[in-house]
Amino acid sequence: MDKHIKFEYLLDIPFFNTPVMDPVGGLQMREDPLLRFSTYSIVARDPVSGQFGVAVQTHQMCVGVVVPWLSPGLGALATQASSNIHFGPMGMALLAQGITAERVVDALVATDEGAHSRQLAVVDREGRAAAWTGERCIPVADHRLGSGYSVQANMMLGPGVVGAMAEAYENSQEDFAVRLLRALEAAQGLGGDIRGMQSAALKVVEARAFDEEGRSHDMPLFDLRVDEHANPLQELERLVRLRRAQWLNHQGFEHLEGENRSDALKLWRQARDLAPELEELGFWQAASLADQDQPLDEAVAILKPILEREANREDWIDLLRRIQQCGILEREGTAEALIKALT
Repeated sequence: MDKHIKFEYLLDIPFFNTPVMDPVGGLQMREDPLLRFSTYSIVARDPVSGQFGVAVQTHQMCVGVVVPWLSPGLGALATQASSNIHFGPMGMALLAQGITAERVVDALVATDEGAHSRQLAVVDREGRAAAWTGERCIPVADHRLGSGYSVQANMMLGPGVVGAMAEAYENSQEDFAVRLLRALEAAQGLGGDIRGMQSAALKVVEARAFDEEGRSHDMPLFDLRVDEHANPLQELERLVRLRRAQWLNHQGFEHLEGENRSDALKLWRQARDLAPELEELGFWQAASLADQDQPLDEAVAILKPILEREANREDWIDLLRRIQQCGILEREGTAEALIKALT
């Protein structure tokens, strides 16, 4: 590739063509082996929801700080191997101008003297994917493009990793976040990183920057990091499960606000079944039901089993009184009525 290619749309992007610096020591990151995020990852746009996601695992600490970059309504990016951290903000700035994934990759690579040791993948707002694997990435190194996604890996124990990742992602019929996780598991199933495992991350953002009412989607749907762990994929799977339960719970509250009590109860049950260890889900579900002008049977049915297995039962009872006191429970006497019904 011609390193002297100039793109007019790069002119407004700060720090293009600047050295990649370690913020502590001032050393170029590509010269520090401990900052080589040799790894496997997937960058994707969900064809159903339009959400963007990145999932990654490596044998380095804190991979979630460096490799995944994504923004609602714009796209997603992974910078790995000898990671150029500037690729993240620069790539997002280019995507914000409506530039395609392929041209973003071309632009970033063309302006980087260390591109031969980089690996980069981008998915744009339309789901177009592009990737780059430098010829000096530590083998086994490769990438594969699919419909709306890219999988990439380097320093793998053996061949076939990106093919297994693509197959796992395409064949999964689960939620988007879980499909991303399945790609990582497939990579590890073939041995993964030759050095082993240490950290993992999974991030998902909305398809659009704002909802229909103009509210920002800046908060990611999933922003999960396992910064150091003996089995980061297993821990990441646990966190994905808990986060999915939180979102089911949130959707239940939205249905309750829309006076769709039946669907709210179904979603809440799914959330509690998915993550029974999150006792607080049931607490707030029960409190919200009790605060309505309805019989307390459903609230008691949710909260009583939780209190029976919790050692700090009296603390949860005290919390009911406190949320009444500060006005979260709006109907007068709700807390005491629920407490009485629980005993």
